[in-house]
Amino acid sequence: MNPSVRLLTFAAGCAAVFAAALGVGHVVGPVGPVGSEPAEAAGHGMNGGEAGDEMAGMSHVDVGGLEASGNGYTLGLAQDRLDAGAQPLVFTISDAEGQPVTSYDEQHERDLHLIVVRRDLTGFQHVHPALDRDSGEWRTSVDLTPGAWRVLADFRPSGAEPLVLGTDLLVGGAFAPEPLGPDQLEAHVDGFDVGLGGSLVAGEETVLTATVLRDGRPVVDLEPYLGAYGHLVSLRDGDLAYVHVHPDEGSGPGPEIAFHTEFPGPGRYRLFLNFQHDGAVHTAVFTVTVADGDGHDH
Repeated sequence: MNPSVRLLTFAAGCAAVFAAALGVGHVVGPVGPVGSEPAEAAGHGMNGGEAGDEMAGMSHVDVGGLEASGNGYTLGLAQDRLDAGAQPLVFTISDAEGQPVTSYDEQHERDLHLIVVRRDLTGFQHVHPALDRDSGEWRTSVDLTPGAWRVLADFRPSGAEPLVLGTDLLVGGAFAPEPLGPDQLEAHVDGFDVGLGGSLVAGEETVLTATVLRDGRPVVDLEPYLGAYGHLVSLRDGDLAYVHVHPDEGSGPGPEIAFHTEFPGPGRYRLFLNFQHDGAVHTAVFTVTVADGDGHDH
């Protein structure tokens, strides 16, 4: 099959997957605590300290990024089709009147966090665009391979609730989607060995603990990155439901980083852990299977 035909076939498949993802999103997310109003597309699970203060009252299982519009705000890309390679990515957040939002409340040292990930859960990028406050236009640079990508904007409009919106981006060219592969609870990145432990059952609060080693020795001098010793992004295979978790307040500079969270439903997930050491940010990647919590002993 020539590249043009492959791309057309892929684009059609992506449209079907995206439509299905939206349908699933209406069924499973966002999920809020019992007895409370759901926080639509909040996308954060946090515990303690500054992080807890920022997101007080939010459930650990809130998921976001399933829709491009929510709570009166809309994520819009300047271009929803780009060429492969290093490319500028430009977008706006608009309010209910269609006006660009230019005022944001800072979360973890930034006004907006942008996650760009290919729909097969490869090519993860966590970047921080620059805002033109006159036009409300956000701009950054990303490195894209051919395929369908998901763009997730994690932000808090001034005076409003935190929100995560997501939209699709198509990148032209021949491609080969990568399978999720078997579960991986150990990651090797830039000379670091990182292990992940914790209960993998849907709908139950769990503590996921990442342990960072280098040359077989515990790393005890991790550095704060965006106000925390680690950031854990969870993306569910299929609909790419997004949860962003920050460490417990008791987590120090290593070797262990503990995260309180819940998985919103059973299925396969890919987890991306950002941590900083000696001025450089590293990303450890894990793949897990989460069991259905029905019938599990609590």
